[in-house]
Amino acid sequence: MGEKLSQLLEPITAWFSSFGLPEVITHWGHPVMMGTVIFGMGGYVAYAGWQSRLNPDAEIAAKNRTDHRKLAPWMFLFLALGYTGGILSLVMQKHSLLESPHFLTGSIALLLLATNGMISLFGFGGSQKETLRSVHAYLGAGIMVLLIVHTAFGLSLGFSLS
Repeated sequence: MGEKLSQLLEPITAWFSSFGLPEVITHWGHPVMMGTVIFGMGGYVAYAGWQSRLNPDAEIAAKNRTDHRKLAPWMFLFLALGYTGGILSLVMQKHSLLESPHFLTGSIALLLLATNGMISLFGFGGSQKETLRSVHAYLGAGIMVLLIVHTAFGLSLGFSLS
């Protein structure tokens, strides 16, 4: 399946390759950009989410809740785009797809983030509001841990391709 996907993506990667990007960009561009999203944006999204729950000052909690609501969808979008970019980067580097732990953890993280987003969109208004808010918070924290593991797998993959 990974080989078929690589063949399907080859015309797109050929187009990107025609730009003559330096190898260091092709190789390390995805990790640098995604590291920024995971640790910079994701770190703040997680912090703001927990501060909205834990901060005793209602005004500060409300500001953090607003920040969390504004930034979390953007974080998901950037991670989804980065996921696509990572796959294209591997095809450009002639590396097999769908086999690494980095691919697996990235796929799981995106699915969990989508699930967590759906919980917040559809679940916070029902009779289980507080339970679902707790599920959302702890699942989000777990996703951040998974993204740290994902980063470690990605660095290992990156160094193995050097």
